[in-house]
Amino acid sequence: MGTHAKTHNFAQYFQFTGKAKTWSLLAVVLGLAAIGYGFYSGHAERTFANLLLMAYYFTCVCAAGTFFLALQFVSQSGWSAGLLRVPQAFAKVLPIASIILIAVCAFGLQTHNLYHHWNEEGLSDPNSPNYDALIAGKSAFLNVPFFLTRLVVFLGVYSIFAMVLTKLSNREDLEGGLKNYRKSITYSAIFLVIFGFTTPIWAFDTIMSLEAHWFSTMFGWYNFAAMWVSGMAAVTLTIILLKRNGYMSWINESHLHDLGKFMFAFSIFWTYVWFSQFLLIYYANIPEETVYFYKRWEPEYMPWFWLNIVINFLSPLLILMSRGAKRKENTLIFVAILLLCGHWLDYYMMIMPGTVAEHRGFGVIEIGTAVGFVGLFSYLMLSMLSKKPLAPANHPFLEESVNHHI
Repeated sequence: MGTHAKTHNFAQYFQFTGKAKTWSLLAVVLGLAAIGYGFYSGHAERTFANLLLMAYYFTCVCAAGTFFLALQFVSQSGWSAGLLRVPQAFAKVLPIASIILIAVCAFGLQTHNLYHHWNEEGLSDPNSPNYDALIAGKSAFLNVPFFLTRLVVFLGVYSIFAMVLTKLSNREDLEGGLKNYRKSITYSAIFLVIFGFTTPIWAFDTIMSLEAHWFSTMFGWYNFAAMWVSGMAAVTLTIILLKRNGYMSWINESHLHDLGKFMFAFSIFWTYVWFSQFLLIYYANIPEETVYFYKRWEPEYMPWFWLNIVINFLSPLLILMSRGAKRKENTLIFVAILLLCGHWLDYYMMIMPGTVAEHRGFGVIEIGTAVGFVGLFSYLMLSMLSKKPLAPANHPFLEESVNHHI
């Protein structure tokens, strides 16, 4: 190691105690209370919609951590070596997040008609008064057994790769050398191919099939962009808060600058995909397609529709445009929180019009469910983070990361 690297304590552990643990558990309790209130107050459909929103969001953020890990290994990046423990902690939570999402979808299908557009009796029977030719044509793909099978397989595969990559990192800490790093590159390359092909299908299944009469081939990439931006915002926020509490002293302004560039660039990419999908449907003006945006231009949703663009596009564009802004902790914290809230709103706009329509709300159920899942994610992620030293001491590019400067 260089002389600069020797000044840092790479054996440092995160201590998950005190206020962080207490507030996380309190948030989980508040979330459970809000969910219970939703069911017992006669708002089961709205509560299930919020559970789907937050379970999907929770899983997406964890999947983004796994994707970030794989991307760094395949590109053999040196700058990120010192911060990999944070996305690794996200990846370790992915199996739990996946189980929650699968459970929400399964219970929503069986006990409440969450995906009601294609889960009604007689939709595929030409002799039934409920017969729907469009749904019947999709019934080979949109049926409950196949839907749940795909969800289990996709999320199961993602979770297996997440566990493999973190296990290889643990072995690297113990054994040193390049063997485990090279294996990580190989497994990451395989994961990225699988993830790239299946992520759009996962989005089609979980979110787009809520409105089964509508379809868009861009919807999967739109969801990928949202997943990646919100994942990077969560990683950035976690790293800065750790640094402010005396951890990860090797993270410098250049690392923050790179994280800020990710948030800035992929907010623009999210906007590009969002606007491309919107514009193509708008000027084609085909009824089967415009029905999606027509619902979101109803008075109940119109303000949220435009606020979505302001938060997720204009705000990061204007705030993070300069080089200096990407290097300031306070600015990055503000933008990261803004984007995390903004993409909650983005998923809200994807899910609510197709599930609860004009019966939407924004109150105890929405805020409480979100707080509960944030608490659950924080508790699980920080618990995982506390189990290993905060730096992968035997990573071949750690010295390059510590001396990263741009």
